Order: sequence, then C-alpha cells, then structure tokens
Amino acid sequence: MKRGKKYADASKLVDRNTKYSASEALALATKTSTTKFDATVEAAFRLNIDPRKAEQNLRGAMVLPHGTGKTKVVLVIARGEKAKEALAAGADYAGDSEYIAKIQGGWFEFDTIVATPDMMAELGKLGRILGPKGLMPNPKTGTVTMNTAAAVKEIKNGKIEYRADKVGNIHVPIGKVSFGPEKLVENLRAVKDSLNKVKPTTVKGTYMKNITVSTTMGPGIKVEETTI
Repeated sequence: MKRGKKYADASKLVDRNTKYSASEALALATKTSTTKFDATVEAAFRLNIDPRKAEQNLRGAMVLPHGTGKTKVVLVIARGEKAKEALAAGADYAGDSEYIAKIQGGWFEFDTIVATPDMMAELGKLGRILGPKGLMPNPKTGTVTMNTAAAVKEIKNGKIEYRADKVGNIHVPIGKVSFGPEKLVENLRAVKDSLNKVKPTTVKGTYMKNITVSTTMGPGIKVEETTI
C-alpha cells in the first residue's frame, strides 16, 4: 500500500521493534497523528483465542472512563412508556413500528439501536439489513433491555462495543488525540481490565499476545502490557 509523505515522516518516529510504555506510546500516537481533524485513537488487542469456539468468541460492551469523544445518535425501538423513558434519558429517536418501517425504507440516521425484548421479533426481520452494518441489538452488549433509559445514558456517556474478529483481534476506539496521553491511558487500561475479566477459562498460555495503539491514518505503536 502506497503511503503519503506525512505518514512516512510520522513512521520514522516509531521503532517498530520496540514495545513502549503506555504513556510513551500514547504520547507518540498523538505526536504522529497526521490529520488536520481531531483524530480517533484506536487500540488493537491480539488475543490468544479461537473465535470458532463459542466460549472464545468474545463480544461485549463497556463504558470508557473518559468517553470516546464522539456523541452517538441513539435510536430506541420500544413502545409506550419505555420509548418515553428513552427520550427523557437523551435518546435521539424512540418509537416502534414507524421506525422499523423507516429503516426498511433505507433510513440510517443513527449510530446505535437499543430495543426492548418484546420488539426483537419484529426488529429481527431486518436482520439482513442491520446485521452486516453491525446495528442489530444484542443482549451481550446491553442493547436489548427493558431499562432503556440506563442503556441510552451509558451509550451517551461513552459506551463502546467490542467483538473478536475471525483471527482473534479486538479493535476499539479509546478516545481522541485532543484527550491527551493521561486520559487515553486510563481508557486503554479500562479496556484491558474489561478484556481480562472475560478471559475464557479454556485459553492456555499468554492471553494478550500484542497490544498496539494508532491514530486515524497514523502508524501502529506497540505497547508493553505491564505498563497499562
């Protein structure tokens, strides 16, 4: 892949054979950001798991201590009081059949869907539309719930979802360059702790093989796990 001059110059600042401390890595990540906008900082965890095994196919959600730096647009599929509670909690849209019909018609002006369990049969009919976009609500991520108000507040406060890819990697945003290294380290630590809590009991040997941080269009920087 051909890279631009800015990327090449930024890459010269990173030793690819070195594992940096978390604070050094995130300071370097902010320094090597090549975009004019406030770039997202992402962490990639290479885990010693086999996602083909059900118990090792990790998926979940958590709230970052300092959020993601992005306010998500939340749609809640619920009836009556649960829809009203969601709107009061800060949901951007809330309702039932009318929004399902809008999605069928090609409307996607939202980032996340929360749904009450009683709406999942109807919403499930849109699986072929929502599934590939990663928008289908799931109990494992707390987006299928009767407590719509709490779900909305968590998402608005910086809740992220994670899911292992087919080779066992998990990629998550941990904030923006403008956060500064200290807040980014705290968000990274929260993700690491969350992943350690869901470590499958069937995993043998080293669980976290490699941790890398990078910014949008920036080079990857390896992090020493013990420093997080």
